[in-house]
Amino acid sequence: LREGAEKKVVFITGRVHPGETPSSFVCQGIIDFLVSQHPIARVLREHLVFKIAPMLNPDGVYLGNYRCSLMGFDLNRHWLDPSPWAHPTLHGVKQLIIQMYNDPKTSLEFYIDIHAHSTMMNGFMYGNIFEDEERFQRQAIFPKLLCQNAEDFSYSSTSFNRDAVKAGTGRRFLGGLLDHTSYCYTLEVSFYSYIVGGTTAAVPYTEEACILGGFPPSPGPVSSSQESPNLPGFSSRSEIRIPVQEKARL
Repeated sequence: LREGAEKKVVFITGRVHPGETPSSFVCQGIIDFLVSQHPIARVLREHLVFKIAPMLNPDGVYLGNYRCSLMGFDLNRHWLDPSPWAHPTLHGVKQLIIQMYNDPKTSLEFYIDIHAHSTMMNGFMYGNIFEDEERFQRQAIFPKLLCQNAEDFSYSSTSFNRDAVKAGTGRRFLGGLLDHTSYCYTLEVSFYSYIVGGTTAAVPYTEEACILGGFPPSPGPVSSSQESPNLPGFSSRSEIRIPVQEKARL
């Protein structure tokens, strides 16, 4: 975290590709959970500020486009230099993120861009590769935690890359712009189904399942062994270790 920062921010975007409707259901589930009275939601609201842009491409959604905006642009390839005229939503969101990043009283903890995948199963993530080994290892912590806590999330399908064709995406651009205290990911969820670990049974994703997926299965009390002095109910970063053999797979 930035020393002295008063606000810790999680920034979430969705539906930059208008045809990826599951991303809206997932985003709706996140919003429903965050405004609920679930004890974990209350802890999150107490410690974090959530900025959510649930639909980056409203014109494309209205027109029924699959990937492009009203003017035919794939907005997720224009983060490097968005035009206020041709890519107004993207330009506005980028300026807001940069403004928060330059504010010494704000620490931008996470940027997560929600998408849907047309060929792969399960939920998974794309992350960034960095020359700094420690920073690279830290990028893997959040996907590993998701894999441990969400049965439909696959760490084996999660990948870390810096492909040139992805340079204009939010995840790649912001990963290069923001400092080592920020984590940038693309979250993908399958259009179809997920495979529960240890089985071959495919469980279909539905609108209701995507939305309800935002709620943890049990609101039970958190044991004292799980408590953290910084964020009650969550393990601190210092308690998380990545095995060497798993590090080699990244």
